Amino acid sequence: MTGFPQKSLASVFSAVRGLVMLALVLTAFGASVALAQTKGYVTNALDDTVSVIDTATNTVTATIPVGPVPVAIAVTPNGAFVYVGNQNSPIVSVISTATNTVIANVTVGLVPSGIAITPNGAFAYVANQAGQTVSVIDTATNNVVATVPVGGAPFGIAITPNGAFAYVANQGMIFNSSISVIDTTTNTVIATIPAGLGARAIAITPNGAFAYVANFIGGNVSVIDTATNTIIATVPVGGLLAGIDITPNGAFAYVAQESNNTVSVIDTSTNTITATVPVGSTPRGVAITPSGTSAYAVNSLSNTVSVIDIATNTVTATIPVGETPLFIAFPKPQSAQDPIASLIAQVEALIAGGTLTQNQGDGLIDKLNQIRLKLDNDRTDVACNQLSAFISQVNAFIKSGALTQTQGQSLKDAANALKISLGC
Repeated sequence: MTGFPQKSLASVFSAVRGLVMLALVLTAFGASVALAQTKGYVTNALDDTVSVIDTATNTVTATIPVGPVPVAIAVTPNGAFVYVGNQNSPIVSVISTATNTVIANVTVGLVPSGIAITPNGAFAYVANQAGQTVSVIDTATNNVVATVPVGGAPFGIAITPNGAFAYVANQGMIFNSSISVIDTTTNTVIATIPAGLGARAIAITPNGAFAYVANFIGGNVSVIDTATNTIIATVPVGGLLAGIDITPNGAFAYVAQESNNTVSVIDTSTNTITATVPVGSTPRGVAITPSGTSAYAVNSLSNTVSVIDIATNTVTATIPVGETPLFIAFPKPQSAQDPIASLIAQVEALIAGGTLTQNQGDGLIDKLNQIRLKLDNDRTDVACNQLSAFISQVNAFIKSGALTQTQGQSLKDAANALKISLGC
């Protein structure tokens, strides 16, 4: 079903916790992230290696041997370590980016196929496709500290920006795909959401309001409202969808179509396709650089990576890598964007897409800047009142038809999450 290399004998199926946490992440990771943001890491399934790409030059600077059939890959927010799931063994290889060597091998479940790391870097969540579980690795000790039963053939996994929940895409037997929602505090499944056909990959918007699920067989993307854990939109894309990622400002989702040799671009404010970019043969993984300037698509049958300029949606470079590359990862430091910056980015996207007029958007952005100013002056009480005024203005735009219910709810959810974190 997956179309992944058959070298793997085991492969049967191929609101904010607080501004204090944000500050801690920034302090702990800020300096090292700046050094690591120019590195991308690609799993090469059929030569059992990981290619290291320097995005400043778009060249491979190192090739690292790992376990058999590496597929899943994730980088810690500080860029110090890379976690690689090897499908032909129940092993996650841990790479030190300082030396480009494997420093640990962690035994997990059968056919580890997806990995996501919490925003604070403390835990790696590994989707075990054949084991129908998620293994939780303590990154301080590289020991498995929990094993969570989920749905059938779990593959993609993503964690909310506040670290509170992990969303797992379970491919199942195509017709019974689902999304399992794990509470990371208790490591228990607290919701199961029906998904599209062959739910494969998943990404969450920077404000945590929505999860986008690429359905491999369905040829569409399901949009989940994380406040209600319900599907609120389905975006037709076409083809076999293998990978998805979202820009740091939350404005666009990039989806790899492996059967059409293209990457489709979804405007998240309207949930419509705004561009289709031809790339190499059989693109599977796609990832956005931390700067948000480029998307890197991994072309499995071309043994290359295409670099897409997000400003123009054109391919600006093609990088040869290893044999049958599958997925790519960059460090994704959540400290790069605070909740107010995320809200401003959403409003700016609505202006850019023509949903809000410049005056309407500027009015909302002015309120958000005033909220930041009050918080900087320790006037939390006033900031809370202004957040309520912001939500009232959004409700007015929904009532007038300037915003759809979905667009407005995204803004309101983010504002309410900030209110909760401030104790309003």
